Amino acid sequence: MATTAALFFRPEKDSSMEITGKTKIMFVLADPIDHVRASAVMNAYFASIGDDLAVSPIHVVPGDLGRVVATIRLMRNVYGFGVTIPHKTCVIEHLDEITPTARLIGAVNFVKRTVEGRLVGDNLDARGFMAGLAQHDVAVRDRKVLQVGAGGAGRATAFGLAEAGAREITIMNRNEEKARALAAAVAAHYPATKVSAGRADARTFDLIVNTTSLGMKPDDPLPLDIEGVGPGATVSDIIVNPAVTRLLARAAAQGARAVGGKPMLDAQMALVARLLAR
Repeated sequence: MATTAALFFRPEKDSSMEITGKTKIMFVLADPIDHVRASAVMNAYFASIGDDLAVSPIHVVPGDLGRVVATIRLMRNVYGFGVTIPHKTCVIEHLDEITPTARLIGAVNFVKRTVEGRLVGDNLDARGFMAGLAQHDVAVRDRKVLQVGAGGAGRATAFGLAEAGAREITIMNRNEEKARALAAAVAAHYPATKVSAGRADARTFDLIVNTTSLGMKPDDPLPLDIEGVGPGATVSDIIVNPAVTRLLARAAAQGARAVGGKPMLDAQMALVARLLAR
């Protein structure tokens, strides 16, 4: 018979993470969740700065979003949650407040839970995206940009590009009405940038950005045709997992500069840490 002591797990002294009643908890709400890497990146970041915080992805289908958010309000050791596909716009109606940035963009990707249980939404995507491009010395000012996608991440990216001084932005989307609405919103706020919606020849652009989910799965089609796009152009994909999508692999093979989604995610970690401070 096993001794009483043998029935208990005894962790090694160098155990990488210990979750206790003092640990701050954070979630990432998504559907699906197989592609989610934000939780791993966040856990590594917070451990590196000595912050006792643990992040876990939560699979939430759209029909359950309201009930899940209402439940999080009651969880006193939860400090906030990240929001990704497909909840970035729908989550707003379940929050108490959103920042001016999130209101402008019309989407939220991070929510802080206050001590009182109030939920405050913000959008860090634009700042993260621009910081990721800067890490790769990719200039945006006076550049001609082709963006694919007009969802939550696409809205943040388009506003971020215009704020950074892009000369021209063309937005492609399966739902053309959605692309036109986003183009109109960005143009109204940043009149110095020429913003339009519709299909375009990728070869005529300096920067091409994929903000859709196409590329997460190995059998996904390319989000757009980049035949002929080569040296002198940059192709960016905000997808984090896989690190190199089919779009980025094709761009690199053709001699274009390829920038993945991880730098964008990395750049948001310090912003999240500041928002979580109580």
